[in-house]
Amino acid sequence: MYRAAVLTISDTGFAGGREDASGPEAAAILKSKGYETVHYAILPDERKCIADELKRLADEQRAELILTTGGTGFAPRDVTPEATLDAVERLCPGIPEVMRAVSFEKTRRAVLSRATAGIRGGSLIVNLPGSPAAVRECLLSVIDEIGHGLDILCGRASECGRHN
Repeated sequence: MYRAAVLTISDTGFAGGREDASGPEAAAILKSKGYETVHYAILPDERKCIADELKRLADEQRAELILTTGGTGFAPRDVTPEATLDAVERLCPGIPEVMRAVSFEKTRRAVLSRATAGIRGGSLIVNLPGSPAAVRECLLSVIDEIGHGLDILCGRASECGRHN
């Protein structure tokens, strides 16, 4: 079982002006796949705040998987990808590529997603969209492969799939 953290990035949600549905959706999917959600929070769309929390969750909490929801679009305050890039050491471009491809089958506006993914130490950080339906669609499209990636990252499997 891997430890996961979920961060919803939303000024409105942080201020209490809207109930978060995307973070709980991500946590429910994680639970159904055998992950333990050890942290959940709503943060404002503030780059340094997001980056600092991602670093803390990876370095101190040692969450193997950190998911963010929201803040990946074109709005001026959508800074989740930039904050993620501030925190990660290595990129994992295939994860957001697959999520965009799957979403594109439903809406051509998927090309506007700026989501990213990367590794910091022993943690994988993945940006998800902000709507619960898009979270479900995107996370389910990659969650099994993420599990194998975590097995490799944490030394439980080799690149070719043999378990150590």
